[in-house]
Order: sequence, then structure tokens, then C-alpha cells
Amino acid sequence: MVTNVTNLSRSGLYDWMAQRVSAVVLAAYFIFLIGFLVVNPGLGYAEWHALFAHGWMRIFSLLALVALGAHAWVGMWTISTDYLTPMALGKWATVVRFLFQAVCGIAMFAFFVWGVQILWGI
Repeated sequence: MVTNVTNLSRSGLYDWMAQRVSAVVLAAYFIFLIGFLVVNPGLGYAEWHALFAHGWMRIFSLLALVALGAHAWVGMWTISTDYLTPMALGKWATVVRFLFQAVCGIAMFAFFVWGVQILWGI
């Protein structure tokens, strides 16, 4: 049996909801970006910069970054607990699972910080 030590909310229902809500946020963000690109053919740097200069767009982008992190974490945690099992890996399963989750968590945190630096010019 796998313990829920490292999942996002310690509940399968809440993880399922986080996955679905984050997917909706990401879909809305990318549909908006695709619509903006379609409405503005021949988009240049000035127009792109002007879009991201607005506070609402930065906040929307930050929300999308948070949603991406939550979505990825729930997905990677699920993969690690479903496939990195003692039956598949033997006695090293716990260590491999921990390392996999640690690498995923560090990568997601680094990408989030990098995204915030890009958005807010820090």
C-alpha cells in the first residue's frame, strides 16, 4: 500500500479536483493566447510586450503558472505511486520514488521561480 505522505492534498478527491480545475485554468489561458494570436496576425514584439505589460495579464499568467505546477505535481505524484512500486522495482522502490518526486518537485519549483522572474522582471 502506498501512503499519502507527499501528495498535494492528502485526499484523492481533492487531488482529482485540483487536476480538473488546473486543467480548466490552463485551457482558458491557452485559448486566450491562441485567440490573441489569431486576432493579431503579424504580431510583433511591441504588441506582445504591451499585452504582458498589463497587470491583469501578468496575474492571469501567474495563475496559469500556479495551475501548471499543481497539475504537474498531481500527475507526477500519481505516476510515481502507480508505477514506481516494490513489485516493479523491488526493495529500491521507496528510494527511487523519493528521488523521482524530489527531482520533479525541484524542477517545478525552479520553473515556477523562473516564470515569476520573466513575468515580473525581477
